Amino acid sequence: MNVDRAELTETLEDAGLSPYQADAYVTVLELGSAPVTRVADASGVPDPRIYDVLRDLESAGYIETYEQESLYARANSLDEITDDLRTRANRFTEATEEIERRWNEPSVEQSTVSIVTRFETVIKNADEFIRDAETQVNVSLGVEHFERLRPALQAATENGVRVNLSIHTPDGSTDSLPDPENLADVCSEARHRRLPSPFVVIVDRTRTCFAPHAGSTNEYGVLVDDRTHTYVFHWYFLTTQWDTWGPIYTSIGDEPPIDYIDIRYCVRDVAPLLRNGDAVRVRIEGTDTDTGADRVVEGALSEVIVTGDDDVAAETVASYGGRVALVVETDDGPVEVGGWGAMVEAVEAHRITVVDVE
Repeated sequence: MNVDRAELTETLEDAGLSPYQADAYVTVLELGSAPVTRVADASGVPDPRIYDVLRDLESAGYIETYEQESLYARANSLDEITDDLRTRANRFTEATEEIERRWNEPSVEQSTVSIVTRFETVIKNADEFIRDAETQVNVSLGVEHFERLRPALQAATENGVRVNLSIHTPDGSTDSLPDPENLADVCSEARHRRLPSPFVVIVDRTRTCFAPHAGSTNEYGVLVDDRTHTYVFHWYFLTTQWDTWGPIYTSIGDEPPIDYIDIRYCVRDVAPLLRNGDAVRVRIEGTDTDTGADRVVEGALSEVIVTGDDDVAAETVASYGGRVALVVETDDGPVEVGGWGAMVEAVEAHRITVVDVE
């Protein structure tokens, strides 16, 4: 592709030459070796300026001048010039790519909620979040993305993280589901949702990765690093991706010790035991709601508190949408324990273990 004189001159100006320098250099290229006075006549550089302009070009390595009856100018070796221009071009290319990357992948640390345009960005962050998990991972994904995140899910499971895995298939069939025996090393429990669903990963009550399902009109993703926003996604996961679908694999037994990450499932299971007069002992790991310090509470359950629904025997977790708490009798007296975001209780529970039932 040929570039006309005006475009070449403008490009050299973009590369750092002044308008007079760019004009003079292109003229020297066109004339070859020529007297300085002829360069001035053939270019738009005023006669009084031509010597200064050529001296600056010579200092920059673009041309060289020499005496032959009068002062002549000719283009210098092109290697240094072309290398410099290619280096500048590469810098512009790299800057363009970096601008595109930052536009597509804004740093989660700089924003509570980030909107991204590529699913690859969403799944890459999901992989990182899962590997950094400390307590709980809730995942809703299609079978096509399961293998991609399998190593991260396995790492989290090996680290003692509670992994709830919801796998969906477009047509509701079970043919493409992984075998249950192959799920033991990647999750605590897995369920099959028989409808197309968005991609959702929720980690430690603070981080979320979300992308609409493949049939959505718009392609985008949401990255969240915030407890309040993540709480909304958590409820979406529990009520639509988890609670209404039966397990295809579980490592959670019916006999103590039984671990709970969500207090609502614990209340659902222990409320009938308390009504029957059973003695239920628990160990709760969480944080003190006044100080934010880690706190462990151990003792016998004396009461469950559920507001917003009179039926504490309901099976679905959506029935426990109001205040839910446990009252634990400790050696220092009763302690009220709440769930995620607890404010009126003394302790926010992160992990509840039913140690014994008698």
